[in-house]
Order: sequence, then C-alpha cells, then structure tokens
Amino acid sequence: MSLLIGLTGGMGSGKSTAAEIFKKNGGHILDADLICRELVEPGKPALREIQDCFGDKVIKKDGQLDRPELSRIVFENPSKKKVLENILHPKVFEEERIRYEAIRQKKGPVLVFVDAALLIESGNYRNMDKNIVVTCSDEERISRLLTRDTLTKEEILKRINSQAPLSEKIKFADYVLDNNHDFESLKLQADKIYTELTEMLQSMPKT
Repeated sequence: MSLLIGLTGGMGSGKSTAAEIFKKNGGHILDADLICRELVEPGKPALREIQDCFGDKVIKKDGQLDRPELSRIVFENPSKKKVLENILHPKVFEEERIRYEAIRQKKGPVLVFVDAALLIESGNYRNMDKNIVVTCSDEERISRLLTRDTLTKEEILKRINSQAPLSEKIKFADYVLDNNHDFESLKLQADKIYTELTEMLQSMPKT
C-alpha cells in the first residue's frame, strides 16, 4: 500500500523547494537528477553509451562526464538532446522503480515523490499514481535563476524554452502548486496536498 507521486515544474519554478516541504512532512523523495548523476559515473554503462554517441570531448581527463560541454551540445541541437534522453530516461525510470519498491518493502504504507524536471516530457508521468506541477511566472523564474545560477539570461531562456511550457504541464496535473508568492504560501498549499494524499493512502485497501 503506497502512492507514487510525480513532482515537476519548469526550471526555477520551485520544484525542489516543494520537495523539501513534502520530505519534512514525512514523504520519501526520489531525485531524478541525482539518480541520473549516479548513472553516469565512471564505469557505468550510461557513461560509455554517452561517450560512444558524443565522443571523447564530453569526458574529462579524470574520466568524469563533462556536464557543461554535454549541456552545450544538447541545448544547441534538439536531435542530440533526444539521443541523450533515449540513453538516460529508460535507465532512470528503472532505477526509480527499484528504489520505490525497496522503500515500499522497508517502510510499509508510504508516499514517495519523484522529483523530476522532465516528468511530463519523458512520459514518466504515466507511471505515477498522481502528479503535481509547481507553477511560477516566467519573470519570477528568470529572476530567481539569475540570482541562483551563473547562467546568463540568454542561456536561462534557452533552457526554459527547451522544456514544455508550464501551461502544457498543468494539463497532466492532479494538483497544482502556485509558487508566485512567498514560501509560506507555497508551504500551506503543499501541506494541504500532503494531507489529502495521506488520507487517500489511508483509505486504500490493505493488501
């Protein structure tokens, strides 16, 4: 008895902040980006596939993946981006499934959140019991990212535009978190959703 919940939003929308709120409430978080990083460590099959497809230029001298170089390539070439996604997405989905099952076996009735930027674009939302989308205006997102990251406004816009618009993501959402205001506003909404999901979990037949 458990629920697997997708959590997504556009770059800079506050998805990770929402994940932290759910975690503090007792939820378990599967960070798709962290899983992806682990899957491309030296010696892992995914890294070898990436090297085969993109060449030695995306591998540093110490054998680590050169993320900035790979990012530059895929954000400038949509077909290359698709190649990378075809390598990584199936492996990430499988690892999420394995970790979800391990949590279920160890913890019993649980709420597990998959924190994933490309949850909708990858089609992984179909594997979730429920989906949450965090929304925020483009202006606010850009402002936050300029403060948080070393990217230029042009680079930020290019990355934002590489993702599905939030207006499209919302169409797949069971719940929407509006993050255009302060943290307390986001927390109140997240707490309410967590309570509803907990009640849903408790009402499920025990198997």
